[in-house]
Amino acid sequence: VQLQASGGGLVQAGGSLRLSCAASGRTRTMLGMGWFRQAPGKEREFVAGINWSSGRTVYADSVKGRFTISRDNGKIAVYMQMNSLKPEDTAVYYCAAPRAYMSPLNGPGVYEYWGQGTQVTVSS
Repeated sequence: VQLQASGGGLVQAGGSLRLSCAASGRTRTMLGMGWFRQAPGKEREFVAGINWSSGRTVYADSVKGRFTISRDNGKIAVYMQMNSLKPEDTAVYYCAAPRAYMSPLNGPGVYEYWGQGTQVTVSS
């Protein structure tokens, strides 16, 4: 599985960005996708995940109500709309896919495939 993320950039606090991630390769065994982020000097953390079949989503507490993960019904892709951005949201954002037949909502340990990362910088 190959993942290609895009959409990062520089935005002022309170602004919005939309991240995109397209998957290719052996995607038929994927049950969903997710987003992670890693800020300088910090460990990578789970941000959001979505299950394809149910549409169920899970979010980190720090982004609930501000970020929305969604899927593309026409292709194997996921988006994340990020609103009301804060300086603490500054990080490299990675899209990810879980191992075959594993739910993306079962915790960060199920994720096996990673995109290249896209930088999000929020200025105060």
